[in-house]
Amino acid sequence: MTGPGRRMVSRSGSRILVTGGSGQLATALMRRGGATVTVVGRPHFDFSLPDTVVRTMQEIRPDLVINAAAWTAVDAAEDQPGPARQVNAEGPALLAWLCAGQAVPLLHVSTDYVFSGLKGHPYTEEDAPDPRNVYGHTKAEGERAVLHACAHAMVLRTAWVYGARAGNFVHTIVHAARKRPHLKVVADQCGNPTCVEDLAHVLLHIARRILKAGWQPCYRGIFHVAGQGSATWHELACAALDHAARHGHPVPPVLPVDTTQWPTPATRPVDTRLDCTRLGQVFGLELPHWRDSIGPVIGAMLRGVTAPVSR
Repeated sequence: MTGPGRRMVSRSGSRILVTGGSGQLATALMRRGGATVTVVGRPHFDFSLPDTVVRTMQEIRPDLVINAAAWTAVDAAEDQPGPARQVNAEGPALLAWLCAGQAVPLLHVSTDYVFSGLKGHPYTEEDAPDPRNVYGHTKAEGERAVLHACAHAMVLRTAWVYGARAGNFVHTIVHAARKRPHLKVVADQCGNPTCVEDLAHVLLHIARRILKAGWQPCYRGIFHVAGQGSATWHELACAALDHAARHGHPVPPVLPVDTTQWPTPATRPVDTRLDCTRLGQVFGLELPHWRDSIGPVIGAMLRGVTAPVSR
């Protein structure tokens, strides 16, 4: 991780500040962005310590900010709503205010969990948030705060992010398969699996367009940015293990279960599919289908590298 005092500058002089420290998205952005990207995280940049946020913005003076920092422990947020709100809402609000003061565009990453999952069809950006857990409430609050504080702000909702590094569902399933005679995976929750490398590629494409051509009014607001195609957790697990089997990895039976058979402290939405049409209309972009991305990710994971070969 690069501390806030160490600036990496591109030949053009543009500086993209990425929050999120060693998180999977921040790491993918740093890897793909190269010398244009400076990544900051705790303890140098900590939303629970507002002075560190102010100091980072003053020292780096970025040309654009991507906020990939978040409290993502969904169940823990139920018991710790205050800290979750500080990281997911109050901190981003401060960051957005600072970006506005420096006339810096802000790309703020959010989540499908701002929705209840009860619509029955893919959610568009016009659908009102209706979260079912503390995590979703704090992320929805953060979205509103960011858009209120900064005129040049985009909220980019994504979903079910996975990659070759630890800390996501796909990695957990593949490694659990080595230890257990069978696996039980929820089969009645549906969403859009999103490869972190695909997400990072699109975020950087948007950032570079803004830096090159300037901010446009149509960029403001909310965009859905997720992998094409939908799946249940069970379908995603089976696909991941099918690719793992091609590498000689053990694959135990994967038993589908209902949400009621897998109780968690936080209520999970049952269907948070995202409609990403606006991303294509404004930027001409779409992420690959998740089934096209899962194979390279599993291959990279089992080879012990952090990312698949860039396509």
